[in-house]
Amino acid sequence: MARVMIADDSDAIRLVLQDILGIGGHEIVAEAQNGAEAVEMFSQVNPDVLLLDLAMPKKDGLTVVKEVIGKHPNAKIILITASDNQNVINECLQYGAKSFISKPFDFDYVLKLINDVTK
Repeated sequence: MARVMIADDSDAIRLVLQDILGIGGHEIVAEAQNGAEAVEMFSQVNPDVLLLDLAMPKKDGLTVVKEVIGKHPNAKIILITASDNQNVINECLQYGAKSFISKPFDFDYVLKLINDVTK
């Protein structure tokens, strides 16, 4: 079981992820609605995994990845994106994000990625 933080500005996406994670036996330790909250909360809760939307208000996903990895080099971040902007995804991966999930996402794939990055 992983301790997971969800950072997404969409209430609907957060609810879907809550359901998926709950069924998978994972614990949601925090939720952020924007990038600034995500950076602040990460330091407070120190989750095993951060599920991070790329397109958020206040700080975008790339900025969050840079700041979180800068403070917590071992942080495990999985990006969530509806964008096909491979350049931004690749840049996030270069800064230390572990993988990404495209919206709409597959239930089993979300759980597999969480299990893979927390081994």
